[in-house]
Amino acid sequence: MLSNRHYFLLAALLCLPQAALAVTIHRCEAPDGSITFTTLSCNAGEDFSMQEVRTSMPGTSMALLPEADARDRTSATGKMQLTIIGQTEDRCGNQLTAKERREAIIGQRIVAGMTQQDVESALGKPDKITIRNSATSYRYDAKRGRNAQIAFDERGCTKGKAKSQTAKSPL
Repeated sequence: MLSNRHYFLLAALLCLPQAALAVTIHRCEAPDGSITFTTLSCNAGEDFSMQEVRTSMPGTSMALLPEADARDRTSATGKMQLTIIGQTEDRCGNQLTAKERREAIIGQRIVAGMTQQDVESALGKPDKITIRNSATSYRYDAKRGRNAQIAFDERGCTKGKAKSQTAKSPL
């Protein structure tokens, strides 16, 4: 149980003046122009000045940025037109959207326009890799009686004419 002395000490600590929360630090400027702030003394040959730093009381808030000017935003009657300045383009010419690519990988399907990394994400490491005239092909051998041969073009994209051409997983 706390005695009266402990309650008095606690009350005294809570009523400390704000000056007790200020700290003095040394600002040391070297001849080469570099500035160091320290609670210790400065090195020989450095210009010395004292800086007082005040900490804020708990529960107080200070605005770090000025308030935004209050504009009437209700007067805008028309819709704003969205302009796309730049977008990411994969090396396969954005044949697939991110959603289509993700669904194909999860469903372990190979769709025209996927990269080698996408195929490996969907099916795992190939059993055999063949490279001829800058065209690569992956071969996945008999897993549950199914084989798959995936051909890539010189850019590392699966070959195909349309998005609908798919190859099922050999898994």
